[in-house]
Amino acid sequence: MVTLSDVAKEANVSKMTVSRVINHPEQVTQELRKLVEQAMTTLDYHPNYIAQALVNNRTNVVKFVTLENIDTTEPYYMTLLFGFARGLAKKQYAFQLVTDPSKIEQGNADGYLITGARSKDYEYFDKLDKPFVLFGENHRGYDFVDNDNQLGEKKATKYALSRLYKHLIFIGIDVKEPFEYSREAGYINTLQQNQMIPQIYRVSNHSHEAQKVIKEHFNSFKKRYVFYLC
Repeated sequence: MVTLSDVAKEANVSKMTVSRVINHPEQVTQELRKLVEQAMTTLDYHPNYIAQALVNNRTNVVKFVTLENIDTTEPYYMTLLFGFARGLAKKQYAFQLVTDPSKIEQGNADGYLITGARSKDYEYFDKLDKPFVLFGENHRGYDFVDNDNQLGEKKATKYALSRLYKHLIFIGIDVKEPFEYSREAGYINTLQQNQMIPQIYRVSNHSHEAQKVIKEHFNSFKKRYVFYLC
């Protein structure tokens, strides 16, 4: 069995350096990290992450918390879940799905990934004693990941105009949140720059609700229209 000492010898560094590369890579230079990682690859060395977790008082578990109802027919959520799972697996972490916000702190975890957050939840986040990252833009200063909602809608609207669509209909989520304001702004500003009138429908956060709107108003929509489901 390949040991830490074997890796240190192969890389011509100390065992402490190898340990730092594995447990605290931010504490070593990029060149040194590459040297040790190459030695680990050459020797086919795989750290014992379970032992590391015990030593460092970690669980190697991250909770994925959804604060809204997940409709299992929505491809968005499945893509999101698989993306989180793959990303965590690369770092030897497991994830636990939490669908009841009241149970977020039940059981041990090293941190939280939170989706579906709304402004009303911010006060609760301030009380969490573990690090967390929100999936979705916010103006509270919390760490978050998201795309550029306004730029995305701007590009989508410009593309539709380049395809000579005359009526661009925006179907968004009926929430007063930063990410939704950004999406609508990208759509509205681009239409106004082209002297066109925005047409917006707001529904709950499920694609089947958008389908209802389209079916209910289909006959009233003019020719050459395109929908944005945001």
